Parts: sequence; C-alpha cells; structure tokens
Amino acid sequence: MRLRASILAAVAVVLAGVPGASPQDDLLARARRLHAEVPLVDGHNDYPWEVRERAGGDLAKLDIAAPQPSLHTDLARLRAGGVGAQFWSVYVPAEFSGDRAVSATLEQIDVVHRMVNRYPHDLALALTAADVERIHREGKVASLIGVEGGHSINASLGVLRMLHRLGARYMTLTHGRNIPWADSATDTPVHHGLTPFGREVVREMNRLGMLVDLSHVSPETMNDALDESRAPVVFSHSSARALVDVPRNVPDAILRRLPANGGVVMVSFVPDFTSPAMAKWAEAAEREEARLAALWPEAPERAREGRDAWRKAHRAPGATLAQVADHIDHVRRVAGIDHVGLGSDFDGITSTPLGLPDVGAFPALTAELLRRGYSDDDVRKVIGLNVLRVMRRAEAVATR
Repeated sequence: MRLRASILAAVAVVLAGVPGASPQDDLLARARRLHAEVPLVDGHNDYPWEVRERAGGDLAKLDIAAPQPSLHTDLARLRAGGVGAQFWSVYVPAEFSGDRAVSATLEQIDVVHRMVNRYPHDLALALTAADVERIHREGKVASLIGVEGGHSINASLGVLRMLHRLGARYMTLTHGRNIPWADSATDTPVHHGLTPFGREVVREMNRLGMLVDLSHVSPETMNDALDESRAPVVFSHSSARALVDVPRNVPDAILRRLPANGGVVMVSFVPDFTSPAMAKWAEAAEREEARLAALWPEAPERAREGRDAWRKAHRAPGATLAQVADHIDHVRRVAGIDHVGLGSDFDGITSTPLGLPDVGAFPALTAELLRRGYSDDDVRKVIGLNVLRVMRRAEAVATR
C-alpha cells in the first residue's frame, strides 16, 4: 500500500481523460484523486468487536488480508475506498460495568495493536494529526483508537489517562445507557447532563489531548460538554435530527453551537439514523420484539421465530447514499462546511445504505458531494481536513 496515493492519483488522471467516459466516471476519478491528496478519516469502525465476537479475538480467524464478504471491512476494500485514516472503535457493551468494562476495553485495545503489528505494510498506529498525514503519504491506513463509552473507565481518571497512553484518541462519553456521571441519549435522564465529576472528565480529556466524543449522549450532556470543553468536540458517528428525529442524531440547536467550539459532526451511515422510513420501521420492529419477548418469556426460540416472521412480512425500507449526503448537506447548512465529516459505523451495523455497502464505497459518496456542487476544497474538508484540524487544536490545548 505504500504507493497507494500515487497510484490512485494516476488512475484518476487516466480515467478523467478516457474518451467517452460518463460524467459519473469523471466524478469518481475526481473523488479518487481527492482521496489520494487528503487522508479520508472515518470516525467509527467496529471491526475489533467482530474479531472478539466471531473469532474470540483471533485475528487469523477473521483475517482482513483475505476477502471478508461477511464483514464490511478488509484491506483490499480499505484500499479501494481510499481510506486514509480509521478510528477503530474499542467498543464494549454498556451492560459491562466496573472492572469487567475496563478489562474488556483493554482487550479491545490489544486487538487494534495486534492488527497494526500483523499488517505492517497496510496499517500504522497514529497518535497525532501529523502521524495521520505521514502514514497517509506512506500509503498505509493511519489507525486510531476510539473508546466507545465512559463506562470503560469505571469512573477513574487514572484509567482514562492509561487508555490515552495506550493510544486512545477519543472517548464517547456514554453509550446506550446512563453512567454515574453522564446521561445517554437512549436512557431516562438522571443527571440532566454531566455531573461535577463528568465535567472533570472533560477537563482531563482536554489536558490529555483526547477528543470528547458526543455521539450517544443526551442533548443536555452535549450542552454541558460544549460549555466545559476548551478543545473542539466530535460526534464520531451521528446524523442530523432535523432530518430523522431519533435520539442518536444531533439537534439543530447543538449544530448551531459548533462553530464557536470548532467541533465536527461525522455523519453516520446507520440506516435507522439516515432514513425517516427506516427509523419508523426500526421503532415498530423494536415494539414487536418487546411484545414477543413478553409473550414467550420461557421460550426465546418462539420469540425469535415470531420476530423473523414479522420481519419477513414487514420488509425494511432501507436507506440510500443520497440520504447520507442529505445529512451532510444539512450539517453544512446549519453549522458550516468546517464542521462536517464522516463516521460510517461499518461493522457496527447490520445493514448499510444502498450505494454504501462497505469501506470500498467511500469514493461513491465523495462523487455524490461533487455532483451536488461541493468544491474540491469543500470535499477535502469533509473527508478529512476538518477532523485533522480538530485533532491539531486538541493537541494544542493539551500542550498549553
């Protein structure tokens, strides 16, 4: 992969000059050229959890050097997608707590370190924005670590500091449940934002240079974190609530605060967050699963059969690449072009938008932005420069 950038640029030039090439071919060639120039930074990929769940942590059993059709990620498709930097999520379930959550998070960080060691010609660990740019020039994927949920630190600043020392460069303040110091978007409010200790966590993350990730948190927690943070925040995988009214998306009131903070919303590819029809279907499916679980508490296999029958009778409407671009448009319109990025959630989702099947499809989304009139400079910001600016600013705040 060392020559990837130059090869992609050469291919783009050749394709752009092919007689009879379609406008879409021209846009794809232009997209690939931009990916070669600027590292595309994806805010969230859950491959490490797949390694844990499917292969017991054994990378050889889920080897991304070989094609992995049951996953969204492998090295060939990362290369085809022009991915320059990937935040690998070291997610552990919100149901994990205490020392169990800390241990599992350390094991997931170990997966990322072993990935980098296993594929040294393709991946390299990145700790700074400068690392990302250097690794991209070398033709490798800069590999960053993102902790998904404050439960992973067990309310310990010492654990937070050690996760940072091991390479973690963002932490999502909550996952799907409240924690003792912050409210989640998908739980009943208890703290109504951050507790005093939660504010201390944000300050310590600023001191370390660790990005404060506000995906998964409640709007009150978002506001408290924006009040407290001296460094730009990120939303590693969230979309626009004005387009799809689900708790995991970002309200316009928060988007309007981002310019003052300097932060970035990395728009997700999660179908439920992307399409209003898909969000309604997902809500109905959840209600039906709850009904069946209550109906068959002693026979979970009957509940699963009922769920499968319901889903067969009620096909999911899905989402599309164009709808993902609509969310990018909305964040751009409300917060500005400097405050939007990409956070796919590949391998953390069971279905993908039509046109975005895996990590190899990023150029198709870039081409769609170009088709909509985004300038090359706009696209450079969306695919990577905005996040690199946020990282640099966080590093500067930590140094100061």
